[in-house]
Amino acid sequence: MARSRSSHRWMQQHVSDPFVKQAQKDGYRSRASYKLIELNEKDRLIRPGMRVMDLGAAPGGWSQVAGRLVGEKGRVLATDILPMDPVRNVEFIQGDFTEESVFNRILDALGGEKPDLIMSDISPNLSGIASADQAASMYLVELALDMARKVLKPGGGFVAKVFQGSGSDAYLKELRSSFEKVSIRKPEASRSRSREIYVVAKGFRG
Repeated sequence: MARSRSSHRWMQQHVSDPFVKQAQKDGYRSRASYKLIELNEKDRLIRPGMRVMDLGAAPGGWSQVAGRLVGEKGRVLATDILPMDPVRNVEFIQGDFTEESVFNRILDALGGEKPDLIMSDISPNLSGIASADQAASMYLVELALDMARKVLKPGGGFVAKVFQGSGSDAYLKELRSSFEKVSIRKPEASRSRSREIYVVAKGFRG
């Protein structure tokens, strides 16, 4: 099947993307790794020995970064509905974290501990219909916040991708009700034409 003009243009941009090339050179699974690296440099999200949860982790770009930063004494618990190849210092649970059975597996894996940081770089499968895609993306990031409210350590942090549009302002308001400080970031590795931003929330009120 012939590629559409738009998909051909995307492929050309992807192949020439400096972050794609750097990811291949550095051994990261995704260019998204550099988004977390920059966020961490700016906001000091991850430190050695921390407990981190990565929601929607596959293919594992963020988990790779987090696993390296927490070190052998830390721990990363990652989950996704898609499979993910093993990552050092990362425990992976496959399944939908909103399902009770999967959520219980996550609780069992936590073993009574509460994460210091919950992060989410989840994106929905895009349909090309802007209103539907925005609703789907907001739904996913709302689920991530719901997970944080259930299991995050008091005083802990939360970082997630949000697409600006319908529902995003209300979401920021919700975040500010649960965290002491909320910042908005646009990492260099985030394509300028994309509506995605990253919210960094600190000081979970519990």
